[in-house]
Amino acid sequence: MAATPEAEVAPARLLIVDDEVRHMEALCDTLAGHGYLVVGHAGAEAALAELRRGTFDVLLTDLVMPGMTGIELLRSALAIDPRLVGVVMTGEGSIATAVEAMRSGATDYVLKPFRLASILPVLGRAVEIGRLRRENNRLQASLRRRADELEAINRELDAFARSVSHDLRTPLNALVGFSTLLGQQVGPTLPPRERGWLAGVQQAAERMTQLIDALMRLSHMGRRTLEVGEVQVAALVRGVIAELQASRAAPPPRFLIGELPDVVADGPMLRQVFANLISNAVKFSSGRPPGREATVRIGGERDGDSVVFFVSDDGPGFDPADAERLFDAFIRLKGSEQVEGNGVGLSIVQRIVQRHGGRVWASAAPGQGATFRFSLPQEGAGPGKTKAPEVSL
Repeated sequence: MAATPEAEVAPARLLIVDDEVRHMEALCDTLAGHGYLVVGHAGAEAALAELRRGTFDVLLTDLVMPGMTGIELLRSALAIDPRLVGVVMTGEGSIATAVEAMRSGATDYVLKPFRLASILPVLGRAVEIGRLRRENNRLQASLRRRADELEAINRELDAFARSVSHDLRTPLNALVGFSTLLGQQVGPTLPPRERGWLAGVQQAAERMTQLIDALMRLSHMGRRTLEVGEVQVAALVRGVIAELQASRAAPPPRFLIGELPDVVADGPMLRQVFANLISNAVKFSSGRPPGREATVRIGGERDGDSVVFFVSDDGPGFDPADAERLFDAFIRLKGSEQVEGNGVGLSIVQRIVQRHGGRVWASAAPGQGATFRFSLPQEGAGPGKTKAPEVSL
């Protein structure tokens, strides 16, 4: 079987403009012999008319011409076809003008009288620049189409999420409302077992409502626009702890706070990350025996081009084999059934951190507590690591 011939690359198209007709014709003949498709004109107006009829890869124009200079021709030509690559021809005494032409859009220049060994590399570079420009334009057009498609998909997902939320809440609200009315009307007359069933219906409906709310929060975090700025992390964390202590009836754990470097990030989103991690640590540290104070450690350090933060508890820990599953939505590991939550908090943490270009991971051992770490890339974070003494709250 005969081999299939490779696809041939179309030769580059050159438009040569020079008011010296013999020079222009000689240049056309020479470059055509080196594989170029060449069209020549002795005047700028005729060249512009040629550009309006068809496309070219490179415009090779004399710099000094009557009526319209090479710079003026180049500007007019680029207005017709912005992808065109311009090269100017000039004599030794006009190099400064050639530099001006390059500021106007030319990519290179060649000196008269020509040497073929000099002009061929210049044209080769010009053709390659044109190819890269076209590739870049195609890539940008593709990216714009992709961005438009993603925006449309996000709008559809947002509408779908709102619709699902509304459609699910309507029967749930009815279920909660009617079961509450039923409990008020006949609850006292029901036997204990039936009253338990009714309470179970109400609790299940409320649990479903909480899951819908959590799902909507998770969806919102994936779509919200990042608004980054300087964040004072130490003040942010102390605010989160103060709110948590004020909202808890049970005695809070002891908080040991180490260094918390400032970062550039989305402040409200970063606050959500710390709120979820600290709340998670407090919940899993609350089951310690009487007399043994629970401790939550919080800190961070600069590590190369990132800042790494951690939140550590002394709760029951988890099997290291389950570390990756922790960040899946609605996943509750074995042993966590008695701890309140909906299994979405860590998923939100991961989504926020990833949107900042960082990563989050966890380490633990059964009965030895757990530590959650996340990194945030920072320009100029500085080499090496730093550490400050812990402060107890």
